[in-house]
Amino acid sequence: MPHTYSKLLYHVVFATKHRTPLILPEIKDPLYSKLRRLVQEKGGEAVEVGGMEDHIHLLLECRPRFSLSSIVQEVKGGSSHWLQELGKPAGESFWQGGYGIFTVSESSRERTRRYIQDQEIHHRNRSSRDELILLLRRHRIPFDPDRLDD
Repeated sequence: MPHTYSKLLYHVVFATKHRTPLILPEIKDPLYSKLRRLVQEKGGEAVEVGGMEDHIHLLLECRPRFSLSSIVQEVKGGSSHWLQELGKPAGESFWQGGYGIFTVSESSRERTRRYIQDQEIHHRNRSSRDELILLLRRHRIPFDPDRLDD
């Protein structure tokens, strides 16, 4: 084939350190904008950004030449550094060390966008921890429940 054709969509989820509700209303929109810029700087597109006080959801579209793990680490590190400059929280990482990444087909793109947009609805009856467990089980990813809140 003379050209590379790709459509790589990923649903990325990561939580604040100890799932502490640190994403307060006054920083939510600026944080989401920062996350979008950081993804763009790494050559991707943040199709959707959302979450709650203790976690973030990103729907990313990336090119195959970029390492997804490096994009996520740059987004988490860059946003943590930016938040520390704002004094929230000073002197420590804002995010947990790990993250979840789930592939999304183009046919599920809009459904995943709506899911991310509707986080407040989902979390009326489900904690962010329970949401992560549900996503891990749906994608058949083995996990240790005792290690989800590090």
